Amino acid sequence: MRVGVVGLARSGRAAALLAMAKGCSVYASDSGDNDSLRETQRVLVEAGADVDLGGHSVDKLAQCELIVVSPGIPPGAGPLGDSRLAGIERISELEFAFRYLASPVIAVTGTNGKSTVTALISHLLRRAGRDAPAAGNIGTALSEIPLLRQRPDWVVVEASSFQLADIDTFAPRIGVFTNLAPDHLDRYARVEDYYADKANLFRNAGERSIWVLNADDPEVLRLAHGVPGRRFYFSVRGPLPPSEAGGFASEKGDMFLRLGTDTLIARATELPLLGAHNRANALAAMIAAATAEVPLDIIREGLLSFRGLPHRLEPVGEVNGVWWINDSKATNVASTRVAIESMTRPTVLLLGGRHKGEPYTTLLEVMHPRVRTILAYGEAAPNIVEDLAAHIAVELVDGSFDEVVARAAAIAQPGEAVLLSPACASYDMFRNYEERGDRFREIVTQAARVHNG
Repeated sequence: MRVGVVGLARSGRAAALLAMAKGCSVYASDSGDNDSLRETQRVLVEAGADVDLGGHSVDKLAQCELIVVSPGIPPGAGPLGDSRLAGIERISELEFAFRYLASPVIAVTGTNGKSTVTALISHLLRRAGRDAPAAGNIGTALSEIPLLRQRPDWVVVEASSFQLADIDTFAPRIGVFTNLAPDHLDRYARVEDYYADKANLFRNAGERSIWVLNADDPEVLRLAHGVPGRRFYFSVRGPLPPSEAGGFASEKGDMFLRLGTDTLIARATELPLLGAHNRANALAAMIAAATAEVPLDIIREGLLSFRGLPHRLEPVGEVNGVWWINDSKATNVASTRVAIESMTRPTVLLLGGRHKGEPYTTLLEVMHPRVRTILAYGEAAPNIVEDLAAHIAVELVDGSFDEVVARAAAIAQPGEAVLLSPACASYDMFRNYEERGDRFREIVTQAARVHNG
């Protein structure tokens, strides 16, 4: 079979290598051309692929029997809208990898919390002695897993809407749905289209499927209505009805896991993660691990030993009495809202990047009294000023990211916090949110060294 791969970032590169390992001939292409892509081109060409950078050949793609689309490529972008490709099967890298995967899958989707829940499930399974790599939208591309020498016991997959858009056979043994909120409106014409791609998690549901659902989110429950399989629920608003198995948090924030006759209790003060929202993330991960037959005592121990992810409400340090927090992974308004709600000090908020089509006005509900000043920066700065300046102090910083952080350091007072939670994509200044968060951490760490002598 001849396979076309469109987009050669991490997942596209992995899909091309997997296709060749399975005996397929490969044509791969990317519209970009930089040092990283040239290295990918070198590796793939040495493995036997035909690779184009700086554009795509529709003629070559038309000779393929299957086209694998990387998640960063919009459905009608570049060559994909060409009528010559209309009759060729088109799937996501997630679907392509799943076809060669022998391990059962735990898939995690939703608007926010996916990465934390995915990483925590993997952590809990590994504490129980299971080989359970985290893959998909987090860290390792799923196409790398079928090439491992030893088949994992489980694969925990973070599945974005882009990855779920073009699936056919993808069917997780356990599916986790964290929450839903408008996102990616720079790519989707309507929020309903975004939700519809998320709903593909349930597309191949069967009676043996297990679903872990957010009982506090009406949209999640609506999408899951009538879907076959066993259901477990989690809620941070108090006890579940007696007929429903799952987990919940009490008014004090203590977490209770109730599965059959067994109950696990974890104190809120013991959870090593910032923010009340992480109780929901922890409950979802605990339920998924329990349904994968991890003993409750190991779940509790693993929960307490988990240290969270970089760039997600990550404490960087305290400099001159100011607490600096890296939440660069907050690339949508809903995620930034959660971060703001987690703040316990007066906060200078760094808001900006590439605009994704969402209004910023919904943040006002949680800003008072937590946020003292907003520093608006990047391409989205005019939108932020327009939405928020009439209601709260907003300062537009027209300069580099380093200048934004320097301005935050100049105006933050002892006892306050500086929160990088941009609510925007990073692509105006950085390759990804990780690079943005790493630069923030570097600047703060250097300032701490200077301050401490």
